[in-house]
Amino acid sequence: MKAIKTDKAPAAIGPYSQAIEVNGFVYASGQLPINPETGQFPDGIKAQTRQALENAQAILAEAGLTMANVVKTTVLLANIEDFAAMNEVYSEFFHEPFPARSAFAVKAVPKGALVEIECIAAKG
Repeated sequence: MKAIKTDKAPAAIGPYSQAIEVNGFVYASGQLPINPETGQFPDGIKAQTRQALENAQAILAEAGLTMANVVKTTVLLANIEDFAAMNEVYSEFFHEPFPARSAFAVKAVPKGALVEIECIAAKG
């Protein structure tokens, strides 16, 4: 296993890695919409979705990958009514063939965020 770490995404806020590379896959931890420069969340679901995906993108770049390498995502929403707005921004980051995806409304997202997104990417 190889840990992936970049300053272009927020540091882990617990005992976990930003991502782990193993057997040709990169498993990126769930990304909160924390701006790595300010440590703050942007306002609104669209801006938070964009920031979470930009964080994931930065981590993948550190591993030499792009969003085109993503094979699976999981989206956690604080409010399922934000699904359409999240999806609108999400569609800007992925193109056919789209990765597989699960999306859930959860009771709460860490730190009061509106969204958290994790992804799995394949090398090669």
